[in-house]
Amino acid sequence: MLIEQFICREDNFGVLIHDEKSGMTAAIDAPESKAIHNALKHRNWTLNTVFVTHHHHDHVEAVAELKQVYNAMVIGPEAEKEKIHHIYQTLKPDEKLFFGSHTLLALSTPGHTLGALSYYFPEKKLLFAGDTLFSLGCGRLFEGTTTQMLNSLKKLRELPNETLLYCGHEYTKNNALFALTLDPHNQKLQRRAEEVFLLRAKNTATLPVTLEQEKETNPFLRWDDQTIRKNLSMKDSTDEEVFAEIRKRKDNF
Repeated sequence: MLIEQFICREDNFGVLIHDEKSGMTAAIDAPESKAIHNALKHRNWTLNTVFVTHHHHDHVEAVAELKQVYNAMVIGPEAEKEKIHHIYQTLKPDEKLFFGSHTLLALSTPGHTLGALSYYFPEKKLLFAGDTLFSLGCGRLFEGTTTQMLNSLKKLRELPNETLLYCGHEYTKNNALFALTLDPHNQKLQRRAEEVFLLRAKNTATLPVTLEQEKETNPFLRWDDQTIRKNLSMKDSTDEEVFAEIRKRKDNF
């Protein structure tokens, strides 16, 4: 599997995945047509499929043009089919399908939106989480509840440590600054933050990143971590209460 990652709009990530065996190419979301066209041309790939993670405009803006130019098949969440134009195939929560020679799981991860999906290739250990999970962060709760988002992140946290995370936005620098306010003495977080600051100074992407790193440094995956709980003065609180407090603080950061 070959992967091409690039910036769309201002801070959206565009991602193309290419199965060498079948020659098939898919886009994960469709943030901007020009950037996707240029990436396809650079790689000399032809687009076959668009996998949509959720219905927000900055993830589906280019769907109509990509369908028109490439006759690409648009696939997305069943729960959001009325909000995604030109959708051809819908996926139910945790449905399995095939992309070329690879198995793909459409993991149900509501929270940011009610029907949000994260796409996971178990054989390659690749996770495309849209706006559910960011490096050192997670998506805002525009539609879902705290419990829904927490359960979605619990599901993603259970994936293997070596899984590579790709997500919908380049938010890592700001997320790192916030994470340090909750756990300033975490040496692994300090090193990750330094790496992120250097990468962004060079205008270089901070992704992909392993889930192992995220489990050790991302406060939104550490609701049960005793250091985080101590720093929040919430040692005896429920997971939902801790997660809600972290999300509230990030919203106001």
